[in-house]
Amino acid sequence: MRRRRQWYVALTCLVLAGCSGGEQAAEQPAQLLTRAKATLDSASSVHFVITSADVPAAGTSLVGGEGSAARPGKFKGALKVSFAGSAATVEIISVDGLVYAKLPFAADFAVTDPAQFGFADPGKFMEPAAGITGLLSKATDTKSTGQTRINGELVQQVTASIPGAVVKDLLVSADPAKPVAATFSIAEQSGQLRRAVVTGPFFVKDVASTFTIVLDRYGEQVDISAPSTR
Repeated sequence: MRRRRQWYVALTCLVLAGCSGGEQAAEQPAQLLTRAKATLDSASSVHFVITSADVPAAGTSLVGGEGSAARPGKFKGALKVSFAGSAATVEIISVDGLVYAKLPFAADFAVTDPAQFGFADPGKFMEPAAGITGLLSKATDTKSTGQTRINGELVQQVTASIPGAVVKDLLVSADPAKPVAATFSIAEQSGQLRRAVVTGPFFVKDVASTFTIVLDRYGEQVDISAPSTR
């Protein structure tokens, strides 16, 4: 009877992979970030929505918006900008390093410097070094904080510290010398980065603000070309 019970326990362990050496090791935080970067770097395009919190009213600041970024160096969307506390939506197209903006009530696009609106060239969003995946590759002090769901999809969460200078290349920073706290949510099955939340002194030194970037529609066909201008 004892021998039969031992065989039963051994067989159960094999079926459930519950004995020592039978379980698949969970991905470490750095491995999750590496997989998310590789997945996004291999995508031809991505759609994203950006929101913000605790943005100071003074000055000109990016506070939200959405759009699609595509390789190489393209973006098309509408970004919400705060001008001394008053929000306005600016249509933006970026192609090969040239950024075009169409202000509210304007009839045409015009070539512009995105810095005057408080953000960097969104055409760089998918660049491996200066884009969103640059945050993943430069992350330090990574820690896994468990699982959650985003729109029903199971994601793994990783917290990290990001150099302020890296975030400035993608968004903005009033103090690039200060690191930024980040939380990344990565789809467990696909490895796609679903959400990035970054908190730091983006607009005013010693004042923490937050950007939340939600990503979806990986590899969607998008048509982005330079607009006609006057």
